[in-house]
Formats: sequence, structure tokens, C-alpha cells
Amino acid sequence: MREMPDKSINCCVTSPPYWGLRDYRVDGQLGIEKTPEEYVEKMVVIFRELKRILSGDGTLWLNLGDSYGSGRGDTYSGFNERYNGTGGAGSKQNMTLSDKIRSHERTTNLRPKNLVGIPWRVAFALQADGWYLRSDIIWSKPNPMPESVTDRPTKSHEYIFLLSKSGKYYYDAEAISEQCIQGDENIRDRTNNKINLGTGLAPHGYLLRNNYLKRNKRSVWTIATQPYAEAHFATFPEKLIEPCILAGCPEGGIIIDPFIGSGTTAKVAQEMKRNFIGIELNEEYISLIEKRTAQGVL
Repeated sequence: MREMPDKSINCCVTSPPYWGLRDYRVDGQLGIEKTPEEYVEKMVVIFRELKRILSGDGTLWLNLGDSYGSGRGDTYSGFNERYNGTGGAGSKQNMTLSDKIRSHERTTNLRPKNLVGIPWRVAFALQADGWYLRSDIIWSKPNPMPESVTDRPTKSHEYIFLLSKSGKYYYDAEAISEQCIQGDENIRDRTNNKINLGTGLAPHGYLLRNNYLKRNKRSVWTIATQPYAEAHFATFPEKLIEPCILAGCPEGGIIIDPFIGSGTTAKVAQEMKRNFIGIELNEEYISLIEKRTAQGVL
């Protein structure tokens, strides 16, 4: 991202490696830091650079899962099913946790069995670094990975944080509006309200007059996890990315994913007539991205 010009990107949709759950065995990787604080500090630096290349009305849609403290039964039992897939390039080696990850058992200040709270730690740190924290979206999973724990509920959700570079930003509410259960004639007329007042890379539209059949999208998104047999064990569902792209980036705009993995963000962006830029540390995944997008990758 340091090689990219200022304000050259409309939107970022991404899911970085989670802390303490996976060793990709690649130099420079995230997620194997000894403490949550070190992980959060690195995330702030990365997204500070992202903020520089975002347009003035750009947004960041950040998906993060959590992990537990030094109790191995919770920490390594498959807390998040996105990190417990099988098959494909590199997956066999990735299913074995390394001593690098286990080392955080000896350095975290949390007692065993404590939920670390990584998503909110990162969100608050980004907010303190100048981002606007606009929404916490709950990704509710109707098909979560079963867990063997018997002293807490099974985890069946993750977070998506909507952050913006400035107070006025591009957000197409109409594009992701939901079907109303019951009409309401008291809904205010939004005919003359601009989607945003920023100066981004594409023209801004207006919200259509309410027809009382649609409502503003809610903050709980129920979307089943989606397996990807080709290899990458941490893909997030295409249906999870679609509303982020529709609301956060105009058609013809540019989306970036600094942790593109198997290329899910790129695939959805392409289908929705958005341009995309992906960055990936692990070269093993480049062939997956090429296959899913059916075009070359620079």
C-alpha cells in the first residue's frame, strides 16, 4: 500500500488473520504476536496506511473474529470454523499449530478461559487513531462449528465493523435495503437526501422515495458459512461481502482487500462491476485468485 497514491481507493472489504489461531508459516505474517496488544498495534499501522489511500468518502468494512486467553481448551479447540477447513493447498500444514502461536500462552496477562475481545480492541484502537467507528454488524451464523465446551454458549457470530475516513462518506442505503414486514406511512421522505456529501472518485446518487416496501438494513446479518473446496481454509461467504460492496463502493469504483486470501472479495467485486486490488503474502493462493477471477494477477 505504501506504493499506492493518496485517495486512490473507494472502499476496503477485508478480513485479516485472527490473533492466535493460525500459523501461515510465511515471514511477516499477522496473528502470531505474543500479546493482543502487539497484534492491535500492527493492525493500527496497517490501516493507517489504508486510510491514506482511501478517498475522502471511503469506507472500511472489517471482519474480525475473537479468541480466548491462555486456556488451551478454548484457545485452540476450533473457536472459529473459518480456521478449521480441510483440503487444498497448504491446508494440511496449516492445521498444525506452531510453537509461535502457542507462545502467547506465556505472555498474555489474561487468565485462562478469558475471551480476549480482539475485535473490539482493534475497533477502539482504530477509532483512537482517527477512524470513525460507524457500526458494529453482527454476522450471525446458522451453521456454526460445534464446540465441545460445556460452560458457555457455542459461538455463532462474528463482527463486521463499518469504519469511515471522514464524517461524510459514500453509503448507498437503498442498494442494500430490506423487505419490510409491514408498511409504515410515517417513514420520512428521503427524496432530497444525498447518499453522502463527500468528494469521492465517482458521482453520488440520491435515495429513492420510500415506497413503504423497503426498510433500512439492520445490523444483524444471518448468513451461513460457505465452504470452499479449492484450498483456502479461511474464506468468508460471498453473501457476507455483497452488501459491503453494494453499500460502500459505487459501480466502477475500486475496492481493495489487503488480505485477499483465495480472492473472495475480488470475485464478488468483479461480479458487481467494481474494480479490485488484492494483496496477499502467501504466494500459494495466487493461483486460487486467478482461477476465481479468471484473469491474471499482478
